[in-house]
Amino acid sequence: SDVVNVHLTGAFKITKTILKFMLKKRWGRVINITSASASLGNKGQSNYAAAKSGVEAFSRSLAKEVGSRSITVNCIAPGFIETDMTEEIDGTARDNIIAQIPLSRFGRPDEIAQFVKYLISEEASYITGQTIHINGGLYM
Repeated sequence: SDVVNVHLTGAFKITKTILKFMLKKRWGRVINITSASASLGNKGQSNYAAAKSGVEAFSRSLAKEVGSRSITVNCIAPGFIETDMTEEIDGTARDNIIAQIPLSRFGRPDEIAQFVKYLISEEASYITGQTIHINGGLYM
């Protein structure tokens, strides 16, 4: 399906391309953006949840393959983030979602970006093979 091709095959192909340069430098950071749906599942989105789960498994395996070359591979799995897409969720549906989030709000894009910034830093050089959930407690 297109969903699997974009999310899983796309991540694989892009990573394969950039990895050549990282292997040569013996240093790098791979950060894949997955989704809380990979762990929670989502009605009507089995293809999306499967693709994002596949990216997480791919990332764990790749972390083991390239770690000896000082390349880290991690995933960030956002929950509901304030974007154009989530803006389209109507009032009642939005309220029902927020009721399931312990922090009682959607996340902000900058909250994801700040964690990406951390993962690419030297301070995060011992973190690899992980999926970090940023979702206000929706999935724990």
